[in-house]
Amino acid sequence: MTIIAGIDEAGFGPLLGPLVVSAVVFEAPGDGEVDFWRQLAPAVAKAPGKRCAGVAIGDSKRIYSPATGLVHLERGGLGFLSLLEQPCQSLRALLAWLSPEVLGAMEEYPWYRQADLALPLEADATDLRLRANGVRAAMAAAGMKLLGAQVRLLPEGHFNRLVAATDNKATTLCDQTFSLIDWVWRNRPRGASVRIVVDRQGGRQHYLPILQRMYPHGGTFRILAEQGDHSGYVMAGEDGTLDLHFLAKGESLHLPIALASMVSKYLRELFMALFNRFWAARVGAHLVPTAGYYTDGRRFLADIAEAVRTLGVDEALLVRSR
Repeated sequence: MTIIAGIDEAGFGPLLGPLVVSAVVFEAPGDGEVDFWRQLAPAVAKAPGKRCAGVAIGDSKRIYSPATGLVHLERGGLGFLSLLEQPCQSLRALLAWLSPEVLGAMEEYPWYRQADLALPLEADATDLRLRANGVRAAMAAAGMKLLGAQVRLLPEGHFNRLVAATDNKATTLCDQTFSLIDWVWRNRPRGASVRIVVDRQGGRQHYLPILQRMYPHGGTFRILAEQGDHSGYVMAGEDGTLDLHFLAKGESLHLPIALASMVSKYLRELFMALFNRFWAARVGAHLVPTAGYYTDGRRFLADIAEAVRTLGVDEALLVRSR
């Protein structure tokens, strides 16, 4: 058996809302070269459609759109997370085990403070449960198991502080990603081999210096590849092997990355729902919600400017610096 984890983010580019980076961890038979979509079909497909009676796990940018809403993200992302038998009935219950530290961080922000959402938000709860049961059965038949999930979620002000400390937005994302890599490695079953696949953000190809700083006494990494769309490394030791790969467009190649992408996107959308609800209550129902991306984010900030002044909101908590 091999431990296989996927890591991906949502919200790296926007002007408003949080950055979310997620990791999901599976146990699967073989040496890690597993085609999850083939093994789990027809319970799991790459994209939603009339022929998809199960759940769709794919690039969150293809799974989610404002027109279709959160239904497919909830069926796939929340459906898979429910296999871990952890509380998923509300946003705060979900955060309590995925990213408990963010519950305290939320209290700094008027739009997140004491706010919650009942889940699922848009999908039918019974339908979601039935689809998840189909996934559970398919995974059991394939000898697979979802072992865990973890999230690093940076609200706007927390993001700004970390960017200011490093003067580099990409470094902030990299730090959160490598924190999750370390979490996967340190929480593996004793002696297990671990394969981690990460969706690569930007054009960085060389990760060896970061890995050597992370594990100065834990082993020596060997470069497998540092070219084109793939950077790969391996660390072999007495207590197991870490096989690590950074891949451009990885969510289309590996289901664990795609699932991490969906979990990140889902949580970001839930936070944006809280954000939009807060400002609509103070500006009026005519306020058009925002997804937080730059052009529409500037429009939204203009629309709420008077309410921001009235409330005395610190712009460093509201607007992303990079």
